[in-house]
Amino acid sequence: MIVYRSTKKGFQDEVERGDIDLTIEKKFFEVFHKRTTDKEVDSWWNSLHYMSTVLNDPEIPDNTGIAIECQIPQTNKRIDFVITGTDENNKPNVVIIELKQWKTAELSDKDGIIKTALGKGVRETSHPSYQAWSYATFLHDYSETVRNENITLSPCAYLHNYVEDQVIRNPFYNNYLDKAPVFLKRDPHKLRDFIKRYVKKGDDGEIMYRIDSGKIRPSKQLSESLASLLKGNAEFIMLDEQKLVYETALWLTEKAKKEGKKVLIVEGGPGTGKSVVAINLLTEITKREMLTQYVTKNAAPRAVYQSKLTGTITKTRFAALFQSSGSFINTPINEFDALIVDEAHRLNEKSGMFQNLGENQIKEIIHAAACSIFFIDEDQKVTMKDIGTKEEIIKQAKRLNAEVVELELSSQFRCNGSDAYLAFLDNLLEIRSTANTDIKDLNYEFKVCDSPAELRDMIFEKNKEKNSARLVAGYCWDWKSQKDPAAMDITFPEYKFAMKWNLALDSMLWIMKPNSVNEIGCIHTCQGLELDYVGVIIGEDLIVRDGKVLVDPAKRSKMDSSIKGYKKMLASDPEKAKDLIRKIIKNTYRTLMTRGMKGCYIWCVDKETNEWMKNNL
Repeated sequence: MIVYRSTKKGFQDEVERGDIDLTIEKKFFEVFHKRTTDKEVDSWWNSLHYMSTVLNDPEIPDNTGIAIECQIPQTNKRIDFVITGTDENNKPNVVIIELKQWKTAELSDKDGIIKTALGKGVRETSHPSYQAWSYATFLHDYSETVRNENITLSPCAYLHNYVEDQVIRNPFYNNYLDKAPVFLKRDPHKLRDFIKRYVKKGDDGEIMYRIDSGKIRPSKQLSESLASLLKGNAEFIMLDEQKLVYETALWLTEKAKKEGKKVLIVEGGPGTGKSVVAINLLTEITKREMLTQYVTKNAAPRAVYQSKLTGTITKTRFAALFQSSGSFINTPINEFDALIVDEAHRLNEKSGMFQNLGENQIKEIIHAAACSIFFIDEDQKVTMKDIGTKEEIIKQAKRLNAEVVELELSSQFRCNGSDAYLAFLDNLLEIRSTANTDIKDLNYEFKVCDSPAELRDMIFEKNKEKNSARLVAGYCWDWKSQKDPAAMDITFPEYKFAMKWNLALDSMLWIMKPNSVNEIGCIHTCQGLELDYVGVIIGEDLIVRDGKVLVDPAKRSKMDSSIKGYKKMLASDPEKAKDLIRKIIKNTYRTLMTRGMKGCYIWCVDKETNEWMKNNL
C-alpha cells in the first residue's frame, strides 16, 4: 500500500504551497483507517522540505515518480521516500530513501544496530543503512514485478540534520554502508548525484504502481538459499512424531488454499521439538513459493533460530521471515498462506510498546493466514498478559470459521529424553502431584548448591565444554546497570558474588554469545531456547515454609512487568489473582529449570528453601 503517489513536479508544488504534511496525513487515514501521531506529521513537514530541495535539479525530470510511506508487503514497515524512473538505457530504477531527523547517535557492538534519541531516552535501533538495505532486499525477494521486470532497487539514507562524526559512518557499519550509503546534512548534492545516476527519464510513478499492485511471493533464489541452510543441519533433523506434525501442517496449508481457513494446534512440553518442526515448516513452505513467517512474541527465539539457521549472528536477508506476534494488526485477510507461531502460550491481546494496539493477537494471526500453526505449552505462561491457551485459539478459530486440528508432541528430546524429570519438577514445585518424588534413577545432573558462588563456578566450568551453560534467575532484582553500566544487579556480598543481568550487552542473542556466561539471563531471553546446562538462582518470590511451596509476588523487582496489575486484581477477585500469581511464579521457575538438556543446578536465596530442596532430591 502507498500513502502518497505523485510526480516530482506535483510533490514540489504541494511542498511549496505548504500543505504537503496535511495532504499525506489525510491520505494516511484513507489508506490505514486510523490517525497517525503529531510527531510523524511534523517529521513529514521537516524531512520533505529537504527532499524537495534535493530534487530541485533540471536533470531530474518533472515526471519522475515520487511515492511516500510505501508499506512493505507482509510487514508493518513503511519506506519513507521512493523515486522512480529509467536510466539512459530505459532500464527501470527505484531509489529507496530512509529519512531520519537524527542529530546524534552512539555506537553499538551489535550488528546493524545503533543508538540514538528515540522517545524519552537513548535507545537501540536499526542503523539507517541496514534499514534501507533490508527494505530493498525484502522487495526483491518478494515482489514478482521487481524480479520479472528486472527493476533495479538502490537504497540509501538521508539524515538531513546530522553533521559528520565518527559514529554514523563508522567502519563497523561498512557492510551496510556499502549496500546503502548514508547522506548527511552537508551532502544534499551527493544525494542528488546518487539519484541522477539511476533516474534519467521520468515514469509518472508507473513503476511503483506496478510493484504495489503486483503479485507477492518468495523468489526461487530466496527459497533455495533457505533450503540449503537447513540441509544437513543436525539441529533441525526431525524425529518420529515431529515428522507427523510437519507433514500434517503442510497438508493443511495446501488444503487451506482450496477449502478455507485451517488452524493447527500442536501441544508439547519443553524439549519436544516444537521449534525444530517450526523452522522446517518455514523452510518448506517458502520453498513451495508460498508466503509464510516464523512468529513469536519474544524476540530471543526469533534471533537465536535465525542465527542457528544461517550460521551467523549478523543480519541477513532472511530476517524478514522472523516476525513479532504484534505485526498483523492491519494485515488483510489470508495475506499469508501460513503463519507458524512458536511459543504461542506467550501471545497477548494488545500489541505495541505500550500494549495499546490491536484487539487480540490470536485473532489477528488467524485472520491474516489461510493456515495458522500454533505450537503451545500452557505450563510456560509466565506473565499476566499471556492469553495463549488452546481454549482461546479454538474460540478465535470458530469466530473466523476456521477448521481446527489438534496434535501433540510428547516424546522428550531435552533433559536426556526424560519425561520423568518434568514430572519430578512438577512435584517438587507443587504444580501438580506426581509419582516422581526424586531423580535418583534419572540420567540427569541435578544439584542444589550451597552458595551462588558455587553455582556460578559450576556453570563456568561446564561452559568450557561447548559454550552451552548459562546462569539464569527469577526477576527479583532491579536492572540497575541499565542506567549505570558500572553497577551490578544481582549481588551477595557475603558470598563475594556480583553479576549483571544480560538485558543490555548481548540482548536477544545472549544465550549464544561466548562472553555472556558472565551475565545472568532472565525468562525473556531464554524461554523457548535450550542449553546443555543451566544454573538457576531462585529468588525470594518462591519459598518453602513447613514443607509447603509458597509464592510472594512482592519480592519480584518493581521493574518486572510480568505481574503488573496483580494488586488491582487482588482487590477485585482475590482468589483468581492468587491462583494466577501462583501459576506465573511457579511456571517461571519450572521453565528456567528445564532449559538444560544435560543438567540443572539451583541455589535458593532463602536458606530454609535451599535446605528443603536439598532434602527432597
